[in-house]
Amino acid sequence: MQQILVIGYVWPEPNSSAAGSHMMSLLRLFKRQGWQVTFASPAQRSEHMVDLAEEDIASESIALNCSSFDAFISELQPDMVMFDRFMMEEQFGWRVEKNCPNALRILDTEDLQCLRNARHEAVKKQRELMPQDLHSDLAKREIAAIYRCDLSLIISSYEMTLLAETFKVPSALLHHLPFMIEPKTTSQPRLGFNERQHFISIGNFRHAPNWDAVLVLSQIWPAIRKQCPDAQLHIYGSYPPPKATALNNPKAGFLVKGWADDAFAVMAKARVCLAPLRFGAGIKGKFIDAMQMGTPSVTTDIGAEGMTNGMPWPGLIANNDDELIAAAVALYQDEAFWQQAQDACQPLLEQVYDASELGKRLIARINALQANLPEHRLANFTGAMLRHHSMKSTQYMSQWIEEKNKPKQ
Repeated sequence: MQQILVIGYVWPEPNSSAAGSHMMSLLRLFKRQGWQVTFASPAQRSEHMVDLAEEDIASESIALNCSSFDAFISELQPDMVMFDRFMMEEQFGWRVEKNCPNALRILDTEDLQCLRNARHEAVKKQRELMPQDLHSDLAKREIAAIYRCDLSLIISSYEMTLLAETFKVPSALLHHLPFMIEPKTTSQPRLGFNERQHFISIGNFRHAPNWDAVLVLSQIWPAIRKQCPDAQLHIYGSYPPPKATALNNPKAGFLVKGWADDAFAVMAKARVCLAPLRFGAGIKGKFIDAMQMGTPSVTTDIGAEGMTNGMPWPGLIANNDDELIAAAVALYQDEAFWQQAQDACQPLLEQVYDASELGKRLIARINALQANLPEHRLANFTGAMLRHHSMKSTQYMSQWIEEKNKPKQ
């Protein structure tokens, strides 16, 4: 029986974030192969984390900058190790290589943080993104982690192109893996135009692009409400801070609801999903949820980026306040237009996000790599160079912290 160790940046919270849902899709895919799956994380366990024991997945708390991990992984001896985000590869990658040199190393990027950060900085400076923004220290760290791994999972087709064309990362190191959606969740009956009311916005408040989108909505909502006087905007998301709940204004129909016990249930009743995202990366789980519930959406080019593979967007795309207001009102009021958008949801889910097809491709890729791992690594000279002792600043920093933390004799 093959064994895979997944090292998580946080414990999976599928009801809190798209990253949590994506992680659970991967863990369940690995379980279906008959593999033994262990999930380990240095993060504090949370009240919203999934019960991994119910999924027959072992869990282990691990420590940063501590050789106790060496003992743990030496005993486990996994065939594969998957790092959840590049920071976990930086922290534990060298320890995995030292103790399990033949284990296949996979990086699940979730999204390219260097892209998200570069766009955030451009928005804060109120200017367009420039090429030099992408070549940051964060990018150097993230791309180095991709090279040090045998395979990196990239969630967005846009990011696949960016890595190939801007950073010249070989295709042999990359695998495009969007969200994996089970067919049973996409074939449910959906409420029609007249059975729905109100706008919805949803997203983890700790994720900076989501909070920024709420601030945009607070600015444009009065103009939308003026044209749709009976409509309300219901804003959901995990971990709402006081600055978010302070925006709650029932009189204006701007309702900050916070945590949703069932995101699908509230999405299914809404007529239109609004997500005016000004920056970000990866692909957006809120739109997958909306498509599954047949809820048309209004977003920006960045919001829709990498999600359609050339197919029609199930809603409208707008990139400034006036366009967003007009799009929201049009989609909310025009039943024929709304129905056309809802009809675009199912084909997109079936052609781009089918879990069965995506899962088969990933497992086939992993099996092929395991069968030819020495040759694969020989071809990745840049990765070998980055793992060379002269480049291992993260290893030496970790060892220094461990020594510093030891009790004085």
